[in-house]
Amino acid sequence: MTSETTSEMTSETTNDSAATDATDATDATDATDDVTDLGAVDLSALIHAGQISCREVMTAYLARIHSINPTANAIVNLAADDVLLMQADECDAELAAGFSRGWMHGLPQAVKDLNDAAGFPTTSGSPLFTGIRPAHDGLLAERMRAAGCIIIGKTNVPEFGLGSHTFNPVFGATPNAYSRDHSAGGSSGGAAAALAHRLLPVADGSDYGGSLRNPAAWNNVFGFRPSQGRVPDWPSTEGWIRSVATDGPMGRSIRDVAALLATQAGWDPRDPLSIPERTGASFFDANDPVEPSELKIGWLGTLEGHLPMEAGIADACTAGLRRLEQAGAVVEQATLDIDLERVWQAWITIRWVLVGHGLEATIEQDAGRGLVKPEAMWEYEQSRSVTATDLMQASTVRSALLQVMLGLFRRYDLLVLPTTQVWPFPIAERWPTSIDGRAMDTYHRWMETVLYATFCGLPAISVPVGFGGPDPVRQLPMGMQLIGPPRADAAVLAAAAAYERLIPDLLAIRPQPPLARGPR
Repeated sequence: MTSETTSEMTSETTNDSAATDATDATDATDATDDVTDLGAVDLSALIHAGQISCREVMTAYLARIHSINPTANAIVNLAADDVLLMQADECDAELAAGFSRGWMHGLPQAVKDLNDAAGFPTTSGSPLFTGIRPAHDGLLAERMRAAGCIIIGKTNVPEFGLGSHTFNPVFGATPNAYSRDHSAGGSSGGAAAALAHRLLPVADGSDYGGSLRNPAAWNNVFGFRPSQGRVPDWPSTEGWIRSVATDGPMGRSIRDVAALLATQAGWDPRDPLSIPERTGASFFDANDPVEPSELKIGWLGTLEGHLPMEAGIADACTAGLRRLEQAGAVVEQATLDIDLERVWQAWITIRWVLVGHGLEATIEQDAGRGLVKPEAMWEYEQSRSVTATDLMQASTVRSALLQVMLGLFRRYDLLVLPTTQVWPFPIAERWPTSIDGRAMDTYHRWMETVLYATFCGLPAISVPVGFGGPDPVRQLPMGMQLIGPPRADAAVLAAAAAYERLIPDLLAIRPQPPLARGPR
């Protein structure tokens, strides 16, 4: 690691997090006082009722971004204020004329910097891509813009989206919302930190190795990985194997997560594995809640010791499950009856192929090898030795895992795992090299807990479970994954909403705004 990179990854100490009362948007009588505290759905309702203008919303968000983002470093390539305010005025004029683009009309949105948004660079955190400015939206941005949002910039990511720690040589590191000394996670770390700091009302992200779930857990928000094919991907050079990764929503409430998913989801002919359902289909009805007493849950824990885990994480998750039990849910210990080491090797084999293929053109260009991080080079070099037989064997193991998971879903409505195996680690570290005395043999082995939902294409959401960690003074967030059967996205969101009603105390714990400082 160069001294410059070390400097980029090092942050200053912040004050301890403090609990404050969460704003109840439905009781808000003067929406302009705490605009950025409002959820996306509530804010949309106020805009469409004429109780607040799109200009007022944009002004409030820009003020907060300019105050907090210089230190939070969550939003990158922010557009100019005058351009964004002009777009907000256009949205107000349309509403005055009786026209709404959709539920996101006038809401500020920043797109994850792995996805294209016309007018903004797609850097992927790499100096090789800083000059790439797509002329057209990717499908995700296209759908959100069609629903009415105003794209204000991008959210920060790890270089090439690799690793669950958001730092790169272009923009630097994104600190955890609850401690500038610790990682925000990744690869949707900028999105999660922006949500926690109220720099965005709702956020998009993507998930392969837990990239929607891990940063959500570490920033006390919700991150949902949809079923494989639920959210189509375009542009894409490969539409079949690559679908192991998916875009999805993040939010501070399940209602907001579901609303954004409805915008993102829906069949598109350019993605051959996309689910043939219409765009905008509702995934959650707040008027028809699931009761915890209707849920039977299988707790997978540490997979009988297979997953090394830092002290306190399993306890935090069992405390979350205890809330559900006390509300009537049935929780039982469950196991995965399969060789878990073979599953890991299968997962990493397919990942090598996907990452290696994606990086090949970049690495093989003249400047490429000298301007990519070592973890990317390692993935690429490993991919060179994978044979067709290796790939098919890995796919066979993946298929066997799905059958084991389906067997568990004949008994349980949900399976639960910790979202991560470590607490947010120091921001100056690249990745955890050991957990509880066990060495990590790759830069992502410490994220093994997220691969089971990913590998089987299952819907999974990270929900907050509490605060803890090795530092007795600065307590940091943690989450657990609620995993559902194939295509049971609505059922998982309904179960998450039932759990959400049990944790108002956790959701009320807000990060203290970091002290603003000059441009990085």
